[in-house]
Amino acid sequence: MRHLSFPALLTAGLAVTALTASTQVLAYGAGDFFTRVGVAKVAPKSNNGSLADGTIAVDVKDKTGVAFTLGYRFHDKLGIELLAARPFEHEIALNGDNLASTKHLPPTLTLQYYPLGGTQSRVQPYVGAGINYTHFSKEHLDIGELNLKHSWGAAGQVGVDLLIDEHWALNAAAWYLDISTDATINGEAAGSVDIDPVVVMGGLSYRF
Repeated sequence: MRHLSFPALLTAGLAVTALTASTQVLAYGAGDFFTRVGVAKVAPKSNNGSLADGTIAVDVKDKTGVAFTLGYRFHDKLGIELLAARPFEHEIALNGDNLASTKHLPPTLTLQYYPLGGTQSRVQPYVGAGINYTHFSKEHLDIGELNLKHSWGAAGQVGVDLLIDEHWALNAAAWYLDISTDATINGEAAGSVDIDPVVVMGGLSYRF
């Protein structure tokens, strides 16, 4: 898997805030609606499979863009969150040459567990599990016509909010998405592409 460079500012913030956690923030829990906005890097796994009976090696490139989430806490320790974004456009190397590309939109819904929910802690970690739907569009292939089938798969999540005040927090989160798509070239089945990215996002959280 490719190396992920986590934003230095958020990494430092995690360390400092964890050491200086305060108890001066209102309880963080049931009834909270929230949104998180930040910069997200989608990093597909290193080996994305092959096409045409194994003669074409596929390498889907990383992409960085803006993403956001919407969520609701229906219990101090439990909530749901939907990850959304503008479509990410990925270059696709075939046997080492950038000959294809696609856009994809990966809305992901997770059920989350907050171990410190309902407490006054400024550090609020969480984990989640759920489902991902990936919609592919604007596929391009220099040597023909490419089509990628839409995908359903499992999703896992880890994250943390570092509370600044009653409403605002720094946020860092990561998702693993199970994305596998069947490819056709010039209308003929060509094989499957396993993207399976890790998505890392750093930004701000706001609760209502």
